[in-house]
Amino acid sequence: MGPPGSGKGTRAKIIGKMYDIPVITTGDMLREAFARGTEHGKVADAYMRKGELVPDEIVIAIVEERLRQPDIESGFILDGFPRSVRQAVALDRILKGQSKTIDTVLNVVAKPETIINRLSLRRSCPRCGAVYHLKDMPPKEDGVCDECGGPLIQREDDKEEIIRHRFDVYERRTFPILELYESSGKIKEISGDLEIDEIPKALEEILGKPDP
Repeated sequence: MGPPGSGKGTRAKIIGKMYDIPVITTGDMLREAFARGTEHGKVADAYMRKGELVPDEIVIAIVEERLRQPDIESGFILDGFPRSVRQAVALDRILKGQSKTIDTVLNVVAKPETIINRLSLRRSCPRCGAVYHLKDMPPKEDGVCDECGGPLIQREDDKEEIIRHRFDVYERRTFPILELYESSGKIKEISGDLEIDEIPKALEEILGKPDP
């Protein structure tokens, strides 16, 4: 978990590689559900095509579908979910039904100034939703998405005044989720100010060394 632009996606990808577990992002789940032709995927696609937020009940149902896939048996990391207390409660219900539990909630702590500096270098693909960073995770070809070949753009919501607003909204909405997980003692904090080559060591200190 962490504010928009705090670097949680970067950390999620590094964790996935270090511990050889799938990284499951909200966008990936929605796209995979649509690609598989599920009813929930089709409904979610209709909302996204209109530029509207996908309702909680649809996102929760898609998460439940995704967590039935066999590749999660050795573990997984969620990026971008849960985003509300309702989603957190639903996730707990889904995992209990599979005799699983969340081991760690990694909370990325970052100042607005750090996020503003970072997001000025972020580029997104409007076609497939892939996200890049010109310094830390640049595309192979400048201005072109590695995944689908679409043109990369700087999103309107990556501008300073909008970033500050999004940060405030995140703080208000996320506090109840963190409070929920705090009671279980599962929250671990990692700085959002780390350089990319400093992240693996910090993750090892929090999560333990990967199996050889």
